[in-house]
Amino acid sequence: MNETRPMPAMGMFERFLTLWVALCIIAGIGLGQLTPGIFQALGNATVAQVNLPIAILVWLMIVPMLLKIDLGALAQVGEHWRGIATTVGVNWLVKPFSMALLGWIFIAHLFRPLLPPDQIDAYIAGLILLAAAPCTAMVFVWSSLVDGEPHFTLSQVALNDMIMVVAFAPIVAFLLGLSSIAVPWDTLVLSVALYIAVPVIVAQLWRRSLLAGGGLERTLHRLTPLSLSALLLTLVLLFGLQGGQIIRQPLVIVLLAVPIIIQVYFNAGLAYWLNRRLGVEWCVAGPSALIGASNFFELAVAAAIALFGFQSGAALATVVGVLVEVPVMLSVVHIVRRSRGWYEKDRSA
Repeated sequence: MNETRPMPAMGMFERFLTLWVALCIIAGIGLGQLTPGIFQALGNATVAQVNLPIAILVWLMIVPMLLKIDLGALAQVGEHWRGIATTVGVNWLVKPFSMALLGWIFIAHLFRPLLPPDQIDAYIAGLILLAAAPCTAMVFVWSSLVDGEPHFTLSQVALNDMIMVVAFAPIVAFLLGLSSIAVPWDTLVLSVALYIAVPVIVAQLWRRSLLAGGGLERTLHRLTPLSLSALLLTLVLLFGLQGGQIIRQPLVIVLLAVPIIIQVYFNAGLAYWLNRRLGVEWCVAGPSALIGASNFFELAVAAAIALFGFQSGAALATVVGVLVEVPVMLSVVHIVRRSRGWYEKDRSA
């Protein structure tokens, strides 16, 4: 069995991520209005439909996160097979489809009169992208906050990374097709290769090298602030190009947050309840619920920009996911901790 490292506590960046995102929204909108030419030039810096500034920033976001994942933990999947099966089912068979349904209900119908009509499909596409990949980094923080079983969390995240390489594109394409949204297959496949497959390979090769030299912890400590800074710079760039639309439609952010928040609570609750019905220990059910609810928003932002562009409603929808992620997930952590007595009382009942 692999040696277990202590799971990280929530640092300043993670704890106040919502505040940093809000400040980036303000900064991006302001700079976009003051220097529109610079942002347009950055937005147009593309090669083969890939925006080069975003590609660099996304790699700075994703590779340090994937560097934390030990794919050797896949050997431990069988130790907590019921919790693993529950989380995989919620992540891949429920969450993307429930988000597509919520997008259809709220964005395509209930909120349609309040939204720009030419962006309805794009908003739904962004919500689908947000829900189609489970989180790979922040879940270690969430798991530590609910005293989660570390071997389960590590093996679940490693398994999700491998599933994501092959399942992300087909699920996204299927749900976009159901929503009558044109599927740019070439760009979608390129996004999967560029933002999932290649970073996973690079991170694992780098991880092995660092483990051999004893420098993994030191490197992760140095790269974590860089990774989050790259996320914030991406948001400044995105809102610099989205600023005009947001100033005209400030209500859009609130409306897009509604289906995102509902799907987090729904999927977390479903995973938590299923684990209890299956007699899974609380230390596994807690991280299972959190992994089942959280999103790989870095990938979602990158894929939305690649598929639909900086100024698309899809890109904006994924950024709203970043905005609500921390406070909503912290509330789920609170619920899981407060409900431990209920969970452990007659679990099989």
